[in-house]
Amino acid sequence: MNETITATKAKTAKHITDPFGMSKYEMPKMEMPAEFRAMTDQGLAHARDACTKAKVTSEEAVDLLVNVYATVTKGATEYNLKLIEIARANNRAAFDYVQELLGVKSPSELIELSTAHMRRQFDIVSAQNKELHALVQELTAEATAPIKTGISKAFNNVT
Repeated sequence: MNETITATKAKTAKHITDPFGMSKYEMPKMEMPAEFRAMTDQGLAHARDACTKAKVTSEEAVDLLVNVYATVTKGATEYNLKLIEIARANNRAAFDYVQELLGVKSPSELIELSTAHMRRQFDIVSAQNKELHALVQELTAEATAPIKTGISKAFNNVT
């Protein structure tokens, strides 16, 4: 009985160290030529240098994206606030128009009031569109400035 237990333990130990039953082959140790070693060291140095440059470049890219997103977020907030201001002004104008309509006494007065209101609204909307267009141009310039700087810096580093 003792022999069976010892044999089982030996098989188990062999099975754990070599789970697939494959024999272990070892490569024969041999001397590397000096040229091959120098070439390998040079390749490793080049790879380390490339890795360092890639790390620096990726960190700069992340900083650039953070800057761009902060600028775009600020710009989007300004744009949305301008839209809210425009909506508020247009709502006031609409309520003022309705209040003026309640005081109309004749059809000719209605047409005159409506025409004047439409003319005013057209001018107001044109001015608002010009404001929004100018704001978008300004925000686009602010958002693209860091990108232009980053790209020109990257091209300068490459050359």
